[in-house]
Amino acid sequence: MTSAAPLPPPGRTNTLVIGGRMDADRALLTARGELVHGCAATLAGKLARLPAGTARVDLDMSGVHFMDTAGLEFLEVLRAHGRRRSIPVTATRWNGQPRRILELAGLDTTDPLRSPVPENAPARAASAVALERAERLRVLQAEVEQLRRAIASRPVIDQARGVLMATYGCTSDEAWHILREASQLSNTKLRTVAAALTACAAAEGTPLPPEVRTALARAVARRQS
Repeated sequence: MTSAAPLPPPGRTNTLVIGGRMDADRALLTARGELVHGCAATLAGKLARLPAGTARVDLDMSGVHFMDTAGLEFLEVLRAHGRRRSIPVTATRWNGQPRRILELAGLDTTDPLRSPVPENAPARAASAVALERAERLRVLQAEVEQLRRAIASRPVIDQARGVLMATYGCTSDEAWHILREASQLSNTKLRTVAAALTACAAAEGTPLPPEVRTALARAVARRQS
């Protein structure tokens, strides 16, 4: 019992596959993929092929990893099938992004079919998808900013490693571990430790902060022991 969505555009896998089995007069269906355009038609086709004596339909949604506003139409198809046949229908085991979308849309995440359908459900779901995309963009922007800071800090860190290599005759890797350990021991950012060390090594050197000096001494001693 497997029904596939229409063929997807080149380069994309099937967006939704619905399989399942009959347990006496109960249909146990499983959905895998995405609830996007075409998913409601896939479900409608699957439901139309169920045996005439089907007295209950339970849909396991744990295999669905993405949902947009088409998911509301998908749920309404299942709800309408239950009404027409006067049988109970459920859609359970939501997780990941689809579950968050249900939460943002104000639906029951245990089984959204138990939730009343609000008049503005499509608009709310569209807003939920927009919020989800905005959150993804925020995370991506944070990662990009971290990368920028890491790139900007490399020169001073490389300089500090050179100071340690010249002072203690250690390798580049050993110097890196000393800097990182000193940062942890002094509870100071790695770039701050590196900047303090390079400033100290300059012609008119600035003394190291006491906590950084102590941490560096401990880190060097550990590496030389």
